[in-house]
Amino acid sequence: MNILDKIVEEKNREIARLPTRLIAAGDLRDALLEHGERRDFLAALRQPRRGDIGLIAEVKKASPSAGVICKDFDPVCIAQEYEAAGASCLSVLTDEKFFQGSLDYLRQIRAAVKLPLLRKDFIVDERQILEAIEWGADAILLIVAILSDEQLKKFHSLATEAGLAALVEVHDETELERAMKMGATLIGVNNRNLKTFKVDLATTERLAAKLIRRTGVAPVSNLKKENGDRQDACPTLVAESGIHTRADVKRLKKCGADAILVGESLMKGGDIGTKVRELMG
Repeated sequence: MNILDKIVEEKNREIARLPTRLIAAGDLRDALLEHGERRDFLAALRQPRRGDIGLIAEVKKASPSAGVICKDFDPVCIAQEYEAAGASCLSVLTDEKFFQGSLDYLRQIRAAVKLPLLRKDFIVDERQILEAIEWGADAILLIVAILSDEQLKKFHSLATEAGLAALVEVHDETELERAMKMGATLIGVNNRNLKTFKVDLATTERLAAKLIRRTGVAPVSNLKKENGDRQDACPTLVAESGIHTRADVKRLKKCGADAILVGESLMKGGDIGTKVRELMG
């Protein structure tokens, strides 16, 4: 059994402990009204606060591949440093067993910063979408590799109809095709193979080229047209994982990435502001 299978198996055990209930888009909208106005995750990526590419900065204590990344982990302090450095959005790990994250981190960070927040977790049940709203998320992650087409469509529809953004994560051509067929408008390309944890930035280059062929529009032109209007012919593309240097960022932007999601290299860099400036130019 690979690590992704182990994570999903554990996630299903966690879900089994939640109260049984059916979740409809109306329930999620009601929860949004109860827990405050959402921050526009997608708009923040399209209008970067620093540089010419959006930055989703990740609050991340540990991972299965790297172990503990930050020993003196203060999620609120880290989030505030990211905001001050010019991040567009934040990604907050909420998986406890494998990433030492917490839903409570999401709530604490929500109260401390004004940036849109992504709940970074392994969503396998609609009740987790409700959780995301209740604890302060503006966006959720949907990993194509762990969802059936039916689940993917259902969860995406529930989230977007309620007012959340949904970052649909893919790793290969088949998964990209499934995301496009389902109508994803925000696609993340994970350069890390979640089954082997091998990282290759060429994954984004390859899938961005496929996206361009599929739509006829380069993702990077999605950010702005000359008149400032949005182009909707192509999804917004986020490159994830394995991003350590300014050269990496330039490489990903050149191939069509509209935004990057970075965690480990920012957490390990010592001075977050300096590392953000180094990456974003």
